[in-house]
Amino acid sequence: MKLKLVDRKYYPIIGSLCFALLVCLIIIAINAIDSKSSYYFYLPYNIFLAFISPIFALLLSYRLRTSPWLKTSNILLTLLTLLFLPNSFYMITDLIHVQQVIGIDVLYNIIFTNLAMFIGLVAGFISLYIFHEELLKRMYYKYAHLIIGLLIVVISFAIYLGRYLRWNSWDIVINPTGLLFDSADTLIHPSTHPSFFPIMVAFIFTIGSMYLVIWQFIKYFKRKA
Repeated sequence: MKLKLVDRKYYPIIGSLCFALLVCLIIIAINAIDSKSSYYFYLPYNIFLAFISPIFALLLSYRLRTSPWLKTSNILLTLLTLLFLPNSFYMITDLIHVQQVIGIDVLYNIIFTNLAMFIGLVAGFISLYIFHEELLKRMYYKYAHLIIGLLIVVISFAIYLGRYLRWNSWDIVINPTGLLFDSADTLIHPSTHPSFFPIMVAFIFTIGSMYLVIWQFIKYFKRKA
């Protein structure tokens, strides 16, 4: 019996994302050759991290068709999906590196950085949408929406920790004590982190508004189908 891990309906999305990724890697390679620098090679690594969450989300969605959510393997897939989800949206912050022009031209750098960011965001929204849909199958709309809203807040906080305090998903396993300490310190003493509230609010409303547009867009075409 052939093992099927992902529903066929997701194949076109996966294929188009892979094509966009290939284009992005080619542009980065051209820049690296021109500049004789590997400075922007952090982008492929960040894209790799961004793709981890949707992979687990797709696996979770497929498994939930035949097994309960509280099954141990599905709980593990859920935790992994949520653990790596902030990495997808973290790519918004990679635009900060464009100010350090290395390569053909600043506009060229903006082009492939935006493409990489777009790929990361799409990967993140795929995970968020799949998770949202699975919640809606099992609870009232208002509770599912509330959980997604809270998840966006957590994602925004994780992005802040990653960009400003330089923590990442692996540190939950490697250095959980240090991560917990810095997280608690940020929340308890926000005055020592003057950029915390403005950045958090910006991330929450940016990610939330983008997801709202995507959610309504998908729902509209589902009604039309």
